[in-house]
Amino acid sequence: MIQKMLIANRGEIAVRIIRACREMGIETVAVYSVADKEALHTQLADEAVCIGETKSSESYLNMESIISAAITTGADAIHPGFGFLSENATFAKLCETCNITYVGPNHRVIEKLGNKVEARSTMSGAGVPVIPGNDEGITDCETGKNIAKEVGYPIMIKAALGGGGKGMRVAYNSEKFESAFKAAQKESEMAFGDNTMYIEHFVEHPRHIEFQILADKYGNVVHLGERDCSLQRNHQKIIEEAPSSALSDKLRKEMGEMAVKAAKAAGYENAGTIEFLLEKTGKYYFMEMNTRIQVEHPITESITGIDIVKEQIRIARGEKLPFTQNDIKINGHSIECRINAENPNENFRPCPGVIKELHFPGGNGIRMDSAIFTGYEVTPFYDSMLAKLIVHAENRQEAIAKMRSALGEVVIEGIDTNIDYEYEIINNKNFQNGNFDVDFIEQFNKHRRAVS
Repeated sequence: MIQKMLIANRGEIAVRIIRACREMGIETVAVYSVADKEALHTQLADEAVCIGETKSSESYLNMESIISAAITTGADAIHPGFGFLSENATFAKLCETCNITYVGPNHRVIEKLGNKVEARSTMSGAGVPVIPGNDEGITDCETGKNIAKEVGYPIMIKAALGGGGKGMRVAYNSEKFESAFKAAQKESEMAFGDNTMYIEHFVEHPRHIEFQILADKYGNVVHLGERDCSLQRNHQKIIEEAPSSALSDKLRKEMGEMAVKAAKAAGYENAGTIEFLLEKTGKYYFMEMNTRIQVEHPITESITGIDIVKEQIRIARGEKLPFTQNDIKINGHSIECRINAENPNENFRPCPGVIKELHFPGGNGIRMDSAIFTGYEVTPFYDSMLAKLIVHAENRQEAIAKMRSALGEVVIEGIDTNIDYEYEIINNKNFQNGNFDVDFIEQFNKHRRAVS
């Protein structure tokens, strides 16, 4: 039984978890940096503990301070949210060592799936389609060049550890390989302290499709349908929707079953996401598994009616999944827009400052996940996401219309945001027709610059 939960995070996800805990009768402990003393999550939690200075490395990434806060307050569980320590195997292990329930998979699974080479090997062994490439990490450029020749250009060079688009480069031919390899390797060393790379075939113009899974401690695994996360800038998602207009019912069923197979092969527990790249031919390949809750989880909640955060907590305290795959029904269509403090007209420059006026939209099928308020100071120290606007409707066209209306109602004065930018995307004919892939945003931005 979990009686007191420490939330090892900040912003809207911390608020989201606190609210779920409240509804479940679980006491909460917020942790905060000096810069976040007045943040909403510190006000909503039953207790709040300062864990360090402004820098993430001295606060939200400080494992010892977080564990100390849990022990001091008597918290018997920790929810990591997303980002920060949410996919850190060392932190999960530390929680286990200190007899604190970690809301997520065990550290061995995080470690295995966080290593792209090992994750690839696991999936390949289970019969899950993987992108052609090497099965073992490499550090030597010449070895990589030989592998690239076997795999076939174009190829993607990826850091074996890490994520977030770091340590990744594309080479379209052998002449470009060496410079791309060295650049990716250098970036990997700086970001992750590791220079191990792997080579895979580069899938051109794919859709980014991910399946939400839930797995309990008794071997029961279900998927909650897919999300289309193809609209990305620099590998960071902007707009997500569920379900995907690119999948037929047959393909949806097949990919969902493959996602469940992937989770079982990894021995996975709790909430997680299997990410695939989908070619226009209908071929798909395992890309990676995220061992945490996703930013975009609300759109899955909208179309299934399942509270994923609550299910995470129930699984962590040893409960069986209350439903089977046959119980999962997909209803309607949902879209999420990430509202960021940035200026798209100035190369997406972050825009910290004080929010002077704030208004969020309401109405049937409209949800706002946020931790901001009038007078809130947006600092330059953390992620620029201010809020997530989520809409749900009977079908995709109605969801688009609802999102258009909702975006038009959002008022955030005092700082620049990307609201108008997302409004432009929603009104784009190719988006409305479902004619897009992971390269859409790059082309969209090029067009904006050309006409401005």
